[in-house]
Amino acid sequence: MGLRIHAGDVSDAYLARRAMVRGYAVVIWRGSHVIDPHHLPVHEAARFQAEVLRVGAALERHFEPLKINYMTLGNRVPHLHTHVTARYWDDPAPGGPLPDGPNHEVPPDELAADAAALRLLLR
Repeated sequence: MGLRIHAGDVSDAYLARRAMVRGYAVVIWRGSHVIDPHHLPVHEAARFQAEVLRVGAALERHFEPLKINYMTLGNRVPHLHTHVTARYWDDPAPGGPLPDGPNHEVPPDELAADAAALRLLLR
């Protein structure tokens, strides 16, 4: 998975150890098992979305990308989670969604430094 960068009230966020672009995080719902956000009571869905947006803002501040993408998938892992991804002009799919692989191993020192900086931003 990656390094945990945030433990929110309803979710945990991880900076990916393997990624196609720098600044790829996943925010995972920590409550009871649900597949999609509409399976939650409105107040819980709102709390989850607020935590997702908070992670996106931290990624934007630290990595200074062109854009942040939010993808709530669940086709492969059927538990509520949202991919929050920094996007750059020179990334592998400018103007479109990231393709499914190939991901590369983020150098451990870079991963640790980015995770530490994001944890500070998410305090």
